[in-house]
Amino acid sequence: MFAYILEKLSNWFESAERTRREAYLASSSDIVDLERRLRSLEINGYAN
Repeated sequence: MFAYILEKLSNWFESAERTRREAYLASSSDIVDLERRLRSLEINGYAN
């Protein structure tokens, strides 16, 4: 039961992180900004 709850919480946090990351990338002003943000995510992880 505890493992099930942990798995559901983990899935929820992963989904929330994915949503934040997609919003961060979608708010790019142009293709250059998008590429800079993608590069930043690859190197540093999510940083807004």
